[in-house]
Amino acid sequence: MADKKKKVRIALRKNRDKASPRSAQTRYGEAEDAPLEERVSGKGALTRNRTIIAEGEGTAVSVDMLQCVRGRVLNPRGTGCIVRGEDGVRYECTIRRMVKSLSTDVRTAVVAGDVVWIRPGGENKGESQGVIERVEPRQGTLARMIRGQRQVLVANVDRVLIVASANHPPLKPSLIDRYLISASKGGLKPIICVNKTDLVDPAELQPILGLYGQLGYEVVPTSTQHQRGLERLRHLLKGHQTVLAGQSGVGKSSLINAVQPGLNLRTLEVSNETRKGRHTTTGASLLELTFGGWVVDTPGIRQLELSDVRPDEVEDYFLEFHPYAAHCRFPGCSHIHETGCAVKKGVVDRMISVLRFESYCRIRLGDAE
Repeated sequence: MADKKKKVRIALRKNRDKASPRSAQTRYGEAEDAPLEERVSGKGALTRNRTIIAEGEGTAVSVDMLQCVRGRVLNPRGTGCIVRGEDGVRYECTIRRMVKSLSTDVRTAVVAGDVVWIRPGGENKGESQGVIERVEPRQGTLARMIRGQRQVLVANVDRVLIVASANHPPLKPSLIDRYLISASKGGLKPIICVNKTDLVDPAELQPILGLYGQLGYEVVPTSTQHQRGLERLRHLLKGHQTVLAGQSGVGKSSLINAVQPGLNLRTLEVSNETRKGRHTTTGASLLELTFGGWVVDTPGIRQLELSDVRPDEVEDYFLEFHPYAAHCRFPGCSHIHETGCAVKKGVVDRMISVLRFESYCRIRLGDAE
């Protein structure tokens, strides 16, 4: 069934400080002569609004398909982005103001992986130019909250490879747990990759690998130095759209370089003083794999504030809580301060991981780290 068209009322972005002297008229003459599809009302720069016809959700607006080319965003760059068109041409694009106005979050009007319609506009220094006229509704997404706004990191993927490091920087199970929730919220299948396994005794990793494996998650230990686990990783990436996510310095770009030789993505060593990664990847980039599929390399982060997850929803994402939560003494138990909590008894009896329970408490109480 086709998406139902609907009228959307949006505020025009202010591009002047003073109202036009001919404020009693529109640019079409008298108001009754204006086209019915787009109506402009208000006389001041702060009160101008427009009614447009939108299709479905997101930033989909009616465009002339005969003049546009469908494509996919490879790399957002500041106010523009690089788009690979279905005609095989790479376009350096700007973004139509209407698309930005319709976006629910000005941070992510266009992101890596978006399917867009662009209007070609000639060349500049050998680069094909274009304007993004429409962004198709997004499917699988990975998002976070930043400064009170929801930020979509990537769109239209089906898997997320959560990359952690065995050491240097230290392994952070709490960050893995946050990515697992974000993946579930965005409709993505999570795969946990513990990289740099050459830096520790393999026996030290067995408890953490076993924990997530018993919960039903795919777990892949890797080492780019020893070429360990790379063949299995290629198998998991083949034919899929996968975003790599994790803190700075865990080796996301190094893994991509290892499974796809020739990309030569820039990498940096972890700081010896702080044992924290240094930002190397500055923006999300969509990369095609020669053996089939796409990957998105994203900038590393040190904390992840979850988007659109209420405190009372958090326990739903901790699968091992489910058999116990039904036996708590009080309905709506938060599993933090109540007496007679079956989940806390499960932790004491070592049926629920202490690490996972601590992650749950921090997320439930609103800690970003």
